Amino acid sequence: MAGPIIPPRKYRQFIRWLLTQERSDREKSHQQHPWWQIMCLTGVDYFSTLGYQPGIAALAAGVLSPFATLVLVLLTLLGALPIYRQVAKTSPHGEGSIAMLEHLLPWWQGKIFVLCLLGFVATDFIITITLSAADATAHIVENPLVPAFFQGQEILITLGLILLLAIIFFRGFQEAIAIAVFLVVVYLLLNLITIGVGVNQILQNPQTFGNWKTLLFTNYPNPLGILGVSALLFPRLALGLSGFETGVAVMPLVKGHATDVEAHPIGRIYNTHKLLASAAIIMSFFLLTSSLVTIILIPPAEFQDGGKASGRALAYLAHAYLGEGFGTIYDLSTISILWFAGASAMAGLLNIVPRYLPRYGMAPNWTLATRPLVLIYTMIAFVVTLIFRADVEAQGGAYATGVLVLMSSAAFAVTLSLRHHRSKKLIWAFSGITLVFIYTTIVNIIERPEGIRIASFFIGAIIVTSLVSRVWRSTELRVEEIDIDETARSFLTQQNNTIIRLIANRLSEGNEREYFLKEKEVREDNHIPSSEPILFLEILISDASEFMDRIHIQGVQVGSYRILRAQSAAVPNAIAAILLFIRDYTGKMPHAYFGWVEGNPIQYLLRFILFGEGDIPVVTREVLRKAERNPEQRPVIHVGG
Repeated sequence: MAGPIIPPRKYRQFIRWLLTQERSDREKSHQQHPWWQIMCLTGVDYFSTLGYQPGIAALAAGVLSPFATLVLVLLTLLGALPIYRQVAKTSPHGEGSIAMLEHLLPWWQGKIFVLCLLGFVATDFIITITLSAADATAHIVENPLVPAFFQGQEILITLGLILLLAIIFFRGFQEAIAIAVFLVVVYLLLNLITIGVGVNQILQNPQTFGNWKTLLFTNYPNPLGILGVSALLFPRLALGLSGFETGVAVMPLVKGHATDVEAHPIGRIYNTHKLLASAAIIMSFFLLTSSLVTIILIPPAEFQDGGKASGRALAYLAHAYLGEGFGTIYDLSTISILWFAGASAMAGLLNIVPRYLPRYGMAPNWTLATRPLVLIYTMIAFVVTLIFRADVEAQGGAYATGVLVLMSSAAFAVTLSLRHHRSKKLIWAFSGITLVFIYTTIVNIIERPEGIRIASFFIGAIIVTSLVSRVWRSTELRVEEIDIDETARSFLTQQNNTIIRLIANRLSEGNEREYFLKEKEVREDNHIPSSEPILFLEILISDASEFMDRIHIQGVQVGSYRILRAQSAAVPNAIAAILLFIRDYTGKMPHAYFGWVEGNPIQYLLRFILFGEGDIPVVTREVLRKAERNPEQRPVIHVGG
């Protein structure tokens, strides 16, 4: 029989490189910076929406674009901002609103809910990468100085930009903040100039404003009708709400005060509040002014698919009123920040998976490395780009769905966290904000169902792969740390034999009679002399949905019987870890004694996966076999009865 095929040396080197994360990258990821620099890092996603938001607003609301945008701005300042200020206060270590809901919803329902939210996170961030790259492509091909060869190559150019993004992350993404500050400052300055020139054009040609006003009141003669229809239309503009979740996710990077305590870093919270407020105010100004000048100065036909302002309304004005030279500079700035917005989203994705899925046992350990995840996300982004054919407008619904669901969940989490707050008015206020976000989300899903479809795909893929991984990893040791109290320590040190014998017992009454009968049964089944001392080992189930454990062993004495008692999410894994701990701590080989179980093995397997119990001796032996490869050093399992 042929032996195993050994991978070539270059293949092994590639795998080693793929699974290695540079130390300098990890160290830089924990450096802290002034809040305004971190605002620029999150702003490459938030502010870059100006590249396509005015055009989307014009298509969605027509002449009502400025009023619908005003409703969006009010929701930003009076809804999203207060919600995420509270998230920053409640969750100051970057866990975000998802972690708040995880703590509020325990056991498996909490884990499944988090997996669903991660599906929407994936939708938000993956579509950010593909949509931003697609809009950057639109700015490339529409520039008059670009050769005609690039016309009709939108999909290839978009794929190239995504690939370039992946290459940057493969090499090590170390100078993100400095690049982000430069791009955001230049981009906002160019937008300010463009909008300022647009306002000047309106002032010099008042008939343009008059034409828009006439069209507005012809279609909507009642001012109340304008406000009502705008309120109904603004959910289509929800792309302008992106960036808040990223703002709280990067809180650990925000420099606080020297007197900050890590448990409650007041300075970091205060500076994050400034970050969120500054970003919201700046973006609100640009959203309002850009929607006004673009709808007044650009002919409606140019906003349509194939028009010169499609997906690039402000760039259209830059070329039209400031010349091809300035317009090209504006295009280059827009292309850069849109492409870099994908980098912000990629960084967010690389943060999310290691924070949740491996801790749940729902992803392999190699997902803690950056490069394999970059490879997976890039492949997904390629597929999404091909499905949507690099169309900005077609991806808007999916992007808005991801953003709105995350904001709705954040509002819901904050409202739940305040349920014991003394101020009823505050609770009612946040409840109202939650309802507004839920309404906006539902309207967006109804009008643009492609968003929920792609989110459902991500949710299904995450849940299926997570459960498969959980089953696959279920026989790992799953214990991070074990500590032991003085009573339990004395029980172990008093053992004079070279073998430490432990009876695995499922706690029932906890009285002397229970331990007497159990000891009698085990001694008879295994022919253990009465002179041999015995300890009892009891594992109480805590939260079976958890994966990793920190175990505290407590010594308990009931009459003459000595018990080692602990809590864990999974009984077999905890027993195996404790046996290995006893071996290393005492230098003596532990023997564990179990009774046979009767019943359907499939049923016991499901009980183990879901409830941490099942056919305990069989699983315990398998966990020990995987954890200790040398049979002579492996604690011994006895099954009797």
